[in-house]
Amino acid sequence: MREIDKVAWILIEDGRVLSTRSQGKDVWYLPGGKREPGESDLETLRREVDEELSVEVDTGSAVHLGTFSAQAHGHATGITVRMTCYRAGYRGRLRPASEIAEMAWLGYADRHRTSPVDQLIFDHLRDADLLR
Repeated sequence: MREIDKVAWILIEDGRVLSTRSQGKDVWYLPGGKREPGESDLETLRREVDEELSVEVDTGSAVHLGTFSAQAHGHATGITVRMTCYRAGYRGRLRPASEIAEMAWLGYADRHRTSPVDQLIFDHLRDADLLR
């Protein structure tokens, strides 16, 4: 069994969470991505969000929201993804970059449009009364 180690940014406004859809993908993902060798969670978060959305995450304001694991979308059975999630402020103007085709603010009703691990995170956000 293999585990994919990822870090995600949880940005919530008006009861909706910022999500992204990559070029050629059929589901939405929370912004973030895979850790590079030697990177900390916050270094990964800052690099990935800058690459995907052209903003700088304020790592000084980062708060760990939780870590979630599920079957990795689009991978063979048994390959899981472990997503370590942080809320944090940012500087700049959000805009899709790199492999990101589009971004959207999703509510709980959009849960079915996301990857399996993101669905767990949506459940957590709803249970914490952060997501409508």
